[in-house]
Amino acid sequence: MDEKKRVLLVTQELNPYILESAMADIARQQAGNLQSNNYEIRILMPRFGSINERRHRLHEVVRLSGINIIIEDDDYPLVIKVASLPGARMQVYFLDNEDFFKRQQTYWDKEGKLFEDNVDRMVFFCRGVIETVKKFGWAPHLVHCHGWMTSLVPMFLRTAYKNEPIFADSKLIMSIYKNEFEGSLPQNFNEKALINRVKAEDLTIFGEATNDQLNLGAMSYCDAVVLGSEEVSEAVSETYKALEDKPKLGYQGEEEYLAAYLEFYSSLLEEE
Repeated sequence: MDEKKRVLLVTQELNPYILESAMADIARQQAGNLQSNNYEIRILMPRFGSINERRHRLHEVVRLSGINIIIEDDDYPLVIKVASLPGARMQVYFLDNEDFFKRQQTYWDKEGKLFEDNVDRMVFFCRGVIETVKKFGWAPHLVHCHGWMTSLVPMFLRTAYKNEPIFADSKLIMSIYKNEFEGSLPQNFNEKALINRVKAEDLTIFGEATNDQLNLGAMSYCDAVVLGSEEVSEAVSETYKALEDKPKLGYQGEEEYLAAYLEFYSSLLEEE
């Protein structure tokens, strides 16, 4: 390809920073493989408190920081940090906020209970991703989201940010993984996610914000779907099988997925 195609990877986990699931390895290997095949890559993820800033050499990007993300009536400052991905000439951008990401645990406390503010954290991260890319002034051809914490990105881009020029030609891809939590996020999900220009009916598909419903909501707003896990829930599996109007890529084994992702990307880009 003559022009380098730009891919935004949005992931809640990435090796070597977070090692909680196969997602972290897939996102890391995918990024390196795309770069080797002449894609321009930018990676955004949360700066969880378990990430050692000194060891991984994170530092703040002052020119990108300073945005305030509004959730209901509260303002939360967005701090952007960056590090070079080990073994690759590629930067990873970390979205940080003292209220949401200072704690050492990622999604649940030491007793295994989901944090009560996970909705706030997810809304903050998903909105922060979009606002950060706007500050980049960098228009991605593909936006590939990995994991439930990224599931509001497709919905925000198709509603609140639908007239944003930076994303006007972006294809949105969602990778679905096996369920990572039981139950649902707090009942105030609809109020927290109801940002400017998002309507209540836009959130209906997300239901009570169970892991399944977050995945199904993201699938409904994206342009293409990838199964990142061999075992997904019955609801996700049935919805995936029934998809007829969107390109989809089934689960790929460890030996096949990098080549399969490249071919899938090429087919999406050929549709432009």
